[in-house]
Amino acid sequence: MEAIEELSELSESMRQAASLLADDDPSDDAAPRRPTTFLNAVALGNVGAGKSAVLNSLIGHPVLPTGENGATRAPIVLDLQREPGLSSKSIVLQIDSKSQQVSASALRHSLQDRLSKGASGGSGRGRADEIYLKLRTSTAPPLKLIDLPGIDQRAVDDSMINEYAGHNDAILLVVIPAMQAADVASSRALRLAKDIDSDGTRTVGVISKVDQANGDAKTIACVQALLSNKGPKNLPDIEWVALIGQSVAIASAQSVGSENSLETAWRAEAESLKNILTSAPQNKLGRLALVDTIAKQIRKRMKVRLPNLLSGLQGKSQMVQDELARLGESMVQSPEGTRAVALELCREFEDKFLAHITSGEGSGWKIVASFEGKFPDRIKQLPLDRHFDLNNVKRIVLEADGYQPYLISPEKGLRSLIKIVLEMAKEPSRLCVEEVHHVLLDIVNASANATPGLGRYPPFKREVVAIASNALESFKNDSKKMVVALVDMERAFVPPQHFIRLVQRRMERQRREDELKNRSSKKTQEAEQSTSKRASSPQTDSEQGGGSLKSMKDKSGQQDKDAKEVSNLQVAGPAGEITAGYLLKKSAKTNGWSKRWFVLNEKSGKLGYTKKQEERHFRGVITLEECNLEEVEEEEPSKSSKDSKKANGPEKTPSLVFKITNRVAYKTVLKAHSAVVLKAESMADKVVWVNKIKAVIQSKGGSFKGPNTEGGSMRQSHSDGSLDTMARRPADPEEELRWMSQEVRGYVEAVLNSLAANVPKAIVLCQVEKAKEDMLNQLYSSISGQSNAKIEELLQEDHNAKRRREKYQKQSSLLSKLTRQLSIHDNRASVSSYSNDTSEAGKLSTASAINFLPLLFSL
Repeated sequence: MEAIEELSELSESMRQAASLLADDDPSDDAAPRRPTTFLNAVALGNVGAGKSAVLNSLIGHPVLPTGENGATRAPIVLDLQREPGLSSKSIVLQIDSKSQQVSASALRHSLQDRLSKGASGGSGRGRADEIYLKLRTSTAPPLKLIDLPGIDQRAVDDSMINEYAGHNDAILLVVIPAMQAADVASSRALRLAKDIDSDGTRTVGVISKVDQANGDAKTIACVQALLSNKGPKNLPDIEWVALIGQSVAIASAQSVGSENSLETAWRAEAESLKNILTSAPQNKLGRLALVDTIAKQIRKRMKVRLPNLLSGLQGKSQMVQDELARLGESMVQSPEGTRAVALELCREFEDKFLAHITSGEGSGWKIVASFEGKFPDRIKQLPLDRHFDLNNVKRIVLEADGYQPYLISPEKGLRSLIKIVLEMAKEPSRLCVEEVHHVLLDIVNASANATPGLGRYPPFKREVVAIASNALESFKNDSKKMVVALVDMERAFVPPQHFIRLVQRRMERQRREDELKNRSSKKTQEAEQSTSKRASSPQTDSEQGGGSLKSMKDKSGQQDKDAKEVSNLQVAGPAGEITAGYLLKKSAKTNGWSKRWFVLNEKSGKLGYTKKQEERHFRGVITLEECNLEEVEEEEPSKSSKDSKKANGPEKTPSLVFKITNRVAYKTVLKAHSAVVLKAESMADKVVWVNKIKAVIQSKGGSFKGPNTEGGSMRQSHSDGSLDTMARRPADPEEELRWMSQEVRGYVEAVLNSLAANVPKAIVLCQVEKAKEDMLNQLYSSISGQSNAKIEELLQEDHNAKRRREKYQKQSSLLSKLTRQLSIHDNRASVSSYSNDTSEAGKLSTASAINFLPLLFSL
């Protein structure tokens, strides 16, 4: 009985655990209790098998009708509660909240009358016909016994049986009379139990009315075989217990006045069974053995459920602890404690805010996206083409009140144009400030929402957000003033060197034009002198023939050499867009040549180089879409006086040198170099390099100048200011003004690029860095300056949060208690299982094989 009591406590703990996992309150009496079926015992058997007598034996009182006139015709549910303080003869019937002491005979007659009326009335089946009684005794185990009608009656179907025995942990008591033990293999009750409990962990076989089989050797042998687990092979592996007709024994025991008469009757029953079943195991005989077997099966079912239940409790416990940590502890009710809580909440908010800013968590990445994406795009989209249109430039210069006509000195008009264009950079700068301001506001709100403590105090949370927002508003105004000042600084002062360079380049173009003219006239004079010299001293025919043959031979050999020369460059890519090979790069410092490995990607329009072919990273990359290409003459070493006298010497070999320059005079091509001079290893390599680089440059609007191009206009970009592309003197003053406007545009573009790099720095200084330092300092100082009454007013905790904390604290305590209790039982079950396995192995090793007993069931 003590085992059943312990299992009853365990069952209640498991019920509470299941309620907790379902987020119910187990201690709330008003809430519906989650049912547990571990302590349910359902009796299955045919009519007259003795089911009611077996249950009466468990109860200790003959409360259930038995015999032919007392056949069970509807399900009877007896919810038993053991109360040791009652006498062994007392039975307390509990109806709702009322209790009434009744006798066993009165209950039995009442049940018999209700069963008779139900049978005569022909009512429906199922729960509507159920008879429910809640009894308290000192003799019954705390079980819920369910007496079903005989399964061979028409009123019983599978749905009724499944309703009480299926899909739960109820113990199945399969009751079979001893006289039918030989035919146990064909028992419908056993088949139903096997369908419901396939592994047999909650089924107990009960052989009733053993005293009626006394004297029948065959029947007794079959009963003993079943009790020894040596029945037919097709039987399920279940526990068996033998009983006799207990109703008469109990009735006779109750007629005796002794309080221990029931225990005496049960021991007498066990002795009687030992005398009848001499070869059966003694621990499977009698009512006490039945109680122990039921307890054993209940423990097996609980052992199956305990691991999953403990795992669920551990997960629930972790969740509850996390929720308690989020809700925080209850606030200390004192001025010092209140102020300490307020400052601690400010520190939590600071940690979250700095995490968003420094790590890019949340919306922090949007600040960088604004600097690298939207702001530069807005700068590039400024309408420079419209402002630097020649007609617009002419209009502005004409309207400028200079001291000389604009065609001679247009500086004032050009300065006015620079100011007008740079003024447009203010709006993108202000928009960038606004975007960063909105991002910081979003970060403040996100940080406040992510701070668990602030969620408990909505008024304090609103106060923190308001203080931070006001600080950010002042930072935004300071930042706008700063970026506007940056633009005004560039507008207010244009370096005079810029206009000095304009004049210098104008003079340089004039000088170049004069040199070209002088070079052309010099070549003409040399040609005339050569012709007159040949005419004055004619050569002999043989000399002339020999000379011409030699010249023809040299020219033919050179042509054959050029025809046989093949490029050694490497080509890769799906469409051959990648070209790689060696080029000589001229050093700006030493004026010498260095061999470098160059790679051209026509698709991306970039030319990169490394020192060695196997290097993985480029040492420099040229963006060709911003460049021009020019073939230049190779500089030759100074010739000796002897060589200078050979006026009619052999012709010079073609140059292998070409140069890459930036379209904008103030911009560099590579690192700090305004031009890069390259030399191919062969003419074939040069042709490939020049053709491919020229195609990329011209596709982007750049220009190409060959070695023999003298004069003539060339295709230029808007800001092309290189000296080599200005080889022609302007035909008129407007042409000169166009060159100047292009130079000014190059300066403006350089200034805009500088603003695109410096405005984000100013915004970071005035907004982001101040938000990380000054805003948080203002927050601490503002909260510290509040009075205690004001802080207490702000720290009014939300009632929902308070109720939730109390709920989770209660759940945490109960979870800890249940986890400890269930863990103890789980450990006990493991130890018990190990002991049983060890003892069972010992029995199997020492038991003798008896094979003739199963033959009794087939005789």
